[in-house]
Amino acid sequence: MKKYQLLFLTGLLTTAVSCKKEFLDRYPQTSVTPEVFFNTEEDLALYINGLLSMSSHGMYLADQGTDNLATTAAIEVKNMMTGSPSSQTISGGWAWGRLRTINYFLENYQRANVTTETANHYAGLARYYRARFYHDMVKRFSDVPWYSGTLNPGDEALYKAQDPRVLVMDSVMADLDFALANVRDDVPSGTPGKWAVAVMNAKIALYEGTYRKYHPELALESTAEGFLERAVATAERIMAAGKFRIHSTGNPASDYAALFGRQDLTGISEVILVNSYDQTKNRSGNQNTGVFGNYEQSPSRDLLQTYLMSDGTRFTDLAGFQTFGFVKEFEQRDPRLAQTFAYPGWQREQDAAPYVQFLARNFTGYHQLKGYVNSTDQVLLNSSDVPVHRYAEVLLILAEAKAELGILTQGDLDNTVNLLRDRVGMPHVNLTAANADVDPVMAARYPNVTGDNRGCIFEIRRERRVELAFENSRFDDLMRWHAGKLLEEIPEGMYFPGVGDYDMTGDGVPDIRLIPEGQTIPSEREQNALGVPLVYYTIGPFGSTAAVYLQNGTNGGAVVTDDRARTFIEPKYYYRPVPNTEVILNPNLKQLFGWD
Repeated sequence: MKKYQLLFLTGLLTTAVSCKKEFLDRYPQTSVTPEVFFNTEEDLALYINGLLSMSSHGMYLADQGTDNLATTAAIEVKNMMTGSPSSQTISGGWAWGRLRTINYFLENYQRANVTTETANHYAGLARYYRARFYHDMVKRFSDVPWYSGTLNPGDEALYKAQDPRVLVMDSVMADLDFALANVRDDVPSGTPGKWAVAVMNAKIALYEGTYRKYHPELALESTAEGFLERAVATAERIMAAGKFRIHSTGNPASDYAALFGRQDLTGISEVILVNSYDQTKNRSGNQNTGVFGNYEQSPSRDLLQTYLMSDGTRFTDLAGFQTFGFVKEFEQRDPRLAQTFAYPGWQREQDAAPYVQFLARNFTGYHQLKGYVNSTDQVLLNSSDVPVHRYAEVLLILAEAKAELGILTQGDLDNTVNLLRDRVGMPHVNLTAANADVDPVMAARYPNVTGDNRGCIFEIRRERRVELAFENSRFDDLMRWHAGKLLEEIPEGMYFPGVGDYDMTGDGVPDIRLIPEGQTIPSEREQNALGVPLVYYTIGPFGSTAAVYLQNGTNGGAVVTDDRARTFIEPKYYYRPVPNTEVILNPNLKQLFGWD
């Protein structure tokens, strides 16, 4: 479907939401006779389209609660680690209105005068949305009440206790099975079809399988294998369909970045589900302010150090890597680094010269490019599509699930991870070599990974972090891998050895000058060899009056973004409490994992 057709559909979806709301307002679900609305396929489509929910440009901000980004925002997990959280202070997430809307449809869709195939297609979409709803609830609370129908005030089921995670997730997978069997392949672009359903099936199966494997507090390790096998089977089914492939035009320096600021993704074979924008058709959006600069977030040095060298060797194996400056950090690296981070010599469209990184308190100094639209044209700026599901993730799901099951082969790597490497001209992962030469940094990071495939699992995890950076996957990955302790590390920024002049654009000419805290920045700034005035910053320890905080103050170190100690309590902080107000209303609800 062409993009202009998709945006026309988006307008219809807006109308659908409005129409459905009017219907529910006029006919409360406690008294309406469903015959008023559920009559035709158009009625079913209007209702289901009103449930449409996809990733937007906000996806590029969603790693703020992880080790990929430093943030000044009041992120829930950061507040938990630095505060004293309880069920009285954490009150979000226990909301059931969307589920009621979904279940109301499932109770009434069969009244429509449509074919069985048509009815099952829309029921499949409703069950797909219900599966996603419950998976989000399980990620947050683990055990939650399962409701397969609508409830009214006074119903006894409103006061039931939580159902076990096993029951809820079995029900989620049953919903996804029905959806995958019945949702059509041919659907309007920008809405989930058969293959978007399949992606969620594989994602949820991988999440649950690895979560059960690595979380002993659940005592469900013996059931992990079935979910991992499902992830494998579903990912292989998507691959076998032959409908998708990794986007590549033979330009390793730009093909990856082309997926994240492009005006039209509807014709890109890697994108399984797209959220389209076009300002000329009254659907616009961008996150340039949030993504780039020093508004609320900045990429971490730890993420930068995860990227390999361009020859496939580890950056963290280089002697002295911890004291490399900004320019040196980008030399001979995986091309995805310079398509994700603003690199030395990168230039904004509105500037006449390369951009010089702007330094500020509480920010790392690194700037994010993924999700940034480098244009001054407001139409282009507000019309970039968002890749909701990418085929790249399907390949990563298959590789990880097979590695966790102990059945990964070199052929599997060549058909998955190494296709992503090919796009950017990186050397292949070799199964034998990866398992023989285990990365000590990754081993320290994930000490609970064991077995013969340990080294390869680490490399697949590296590939996920690099390939999916800033796409709202990192937090879930850390949670399912039982790696919450990594969030205790405060994200650091660029390294500077102390006061002095520094090149930030890679041309060998200084661009900034760091001076000691308390020294006055001169009104007449010294110029560099190009005749450009240097940008001055004062440096000092965290909490001082300096413009930039370094670990050792004027004696240098990495940029410090925060100094509040962070404690991730295991297993408690992998979950959230049921809000205290809900427990008061329903005493049968129980707090789990030490919450009160």
